[in-house]
Amino acid sequence: MTLALLPAITWGSSGSRPAYRVTHISNSPLAVHIVLVAHQDDWQLFMGDIVAQQIRAGKRVVFIYLTAGDDGRDSLYWVTRERGALESARIAVGSVATDSTAEQCSATKALEHVIRRCTLASTESYFFRLPDGRRNGTGFARHSHESLRKLRRERTASISAVDGSAVYDSWADLMSTVNELIGESSADRIVTIHASDPSVVANPHDHFDHRMAGLLVADLRRKNRWNVVYYAGYALATRAANRTNDQAREKTALFRAYDRVMTQANVKWSAYREHPAFYSECMLRTYARRVAPR
Repeated sequence: MTLALLPAITWGSSGSRPAYRVTHISNSPLAVHIVLVAHQDDWQLFMGDIVAQQIRAGKRVVFIYLTAGDDGRDSLYWVTRERGALESARIAVGSVATDSTAEQCSATKALEHVIRRCTLASTESYFFRLPDGRRNGTGFARHSHESLRKLRRERTASISAVDGSAVYDSWADLMSTVNELIGESSADRIVTIHASDPSVVANPHDHFDHRMAGLLVADLRRKNRWNVVYYAGYALATRAANRTNDQAREKTALFRAYDRVMTQANVKWSAYREHPAFYSECMLRTYARRVAPR
């Protein structure tokens, strides 16, 4: 059984870009959806309406956040971002999220790496807390300029979680850990991965952390028979609006939930207030392409 994901989407009509279409994703009761992103507000902006649709249909959804999204700042900032991400998940869960289903958080391990895990109704969230790599992938001085981009290109020997909870000795080590988590979360289920599009053709001018998240999925696909849906990132705002009013409201509610948590902690931390036009445009658009299992 299949479920319509997006209306047939074609990117570019001049022949300069290939046409990408998203036709369906698994609607099997044994399906699990893995949302693998770099930052705590990525899924709300770029795929929020699609992810919420799966949650409200009762599907198991697992969020994997690779970086702390720290932007070179202290722990108060990135811990608040995690709280914001969980609040978005709560909104997606909807009426199921009552006091009796408040998120439960604890430390877990995958291949001996400590990772923060939070559960809320049918969702799980894993926070790797790796350093934000800055848009260009050069990293921040607070964390010795470590970044996912440098790790993949072997420009750094290792990368450490910003809270010191784990160290990954290589890109392969990080891949193996993510693969272990996905394996534990899926257990004989049909797996669909939702991630940022790593293609510079389909998704130009994106944040390098977004691209690394997509490349991590692309690298792991070589050994796994996963359905993958890749989403446009920052380039989204330059394309034509393609969401219905209901879908736009869905995305807006998810992003506002995240942004409200940030603003309550510090009014200067509102992403929307920094770039209101851009974020408003994102609410009206979701562009993606589906990649079948190898």
